Amino acid sequence: MRKSKFSESQIVSFLKEAEAGRKVSEICREHGVSTATFYQWRSKYGGMEASDVKRLKELQSENEKLKRMYADGPREPGHKGASGKALRPSQRRWAARFLIEAGKLSIAKACACVGLSRRAWYRGDPALRQASADAPVVDGLNALVERRPTWGFWKMFHALRLEGHRWNHKRVWRVYCAMKLNQKRRAKRRLPDRPRVPLAVPSEPNHTWSFDFMSDTLYSGHQYRVLNIIDEGTREALDIVIGTSLPSGRVVRTLQALVAEHGKPRRIRVDNGAEMTAQLFVDWCREENIEIAYIQPGKPNQNAYIERFNRSFRTEVLDANIFISLG
Repeated sequence: MRKSKFSESQIVSFLKEAEAGRKVSEICREHGVSTATFYQWRSKYGGMEASDVKRLKELQSENEKLKRMYADGPREPGHKGASGKALRPSQRRWAARFLIEAGKLSIAKACACVGLSRRAWYRGDPALRQASADAPVVDGLNALVERRPTWGFWKMFHALRLEGHRWNHKRVWRVYCAMKLNQKRRAKRRLPDRPRVPLAVPSEPNHTWSFDFMSDTLYSGHQYRVLNIIDEGTREALDIVIGTSLPSGRVVRTLQALVAEHGKPRRIRVDNGAEMTAQLFVDWCREENIEIAYIQPGKPNQNAYIERFNRSFRTEVLDANIFISLG
């Protein structure tokens, strides 16, 4: 609040002039104050003498000193007016236990000192009650973690439901997070050692096939993928598959159709993409007794035949034309 340029004694003298019969407007014009300020002075100091104003100022200063002494002074244990942040219920419960055990106070007095209801004291710690109620969930998650340490939350939740537990996903997720099982795994993708396979020219067809993916966009901006499959012996493009999604199942079905038409190759040369390392593709090659020749990571020149075909397909087809749809 802005301090007035007039002292309390001067303000009282101005009020006395008005009581003597002088006009308020003349007093305000003479001393350079507004009439609103004058009437505020009258509501605060009206009927007071200079000595009364001085005594009021002394009382205000003493009151401020007492407030500071009360705020900075020591507090007895359990005092309700103690300064600082309010205690949490768990802290109040601990303080009440300390007063009961060390201070030899009754439960009623200890709870009254710390501001804790006796009902809350007898009910016990909610955290302990929650822990005992969640013990079956913890046991179920621990059993799954021992058997399936790489599973995520939803796999574990569905496994618990299949075992007959009726806990909802919100409760299981809360316990899952409390057990620190939701930590992000920062492990790199680890691939087995890939020995280098010599890039020789096969002397016969169906000796080695190779395939790889490409991507491009339509005129509308939608992205699509292209799967190119060639025979390294004849350099023939066995198939070119186009679609917005080409998962490992689509790759296996395409290879099955090519095997039925051209025969089975001895080897398939691929990189380490997700579709090539998928278990579905690996199992199909094992059943058909086809060797998978993985190239070393970061060495596309080891799959040079398909890379050369991809460049020609990119230059002569994809970059040379604008496609509106996949039809």
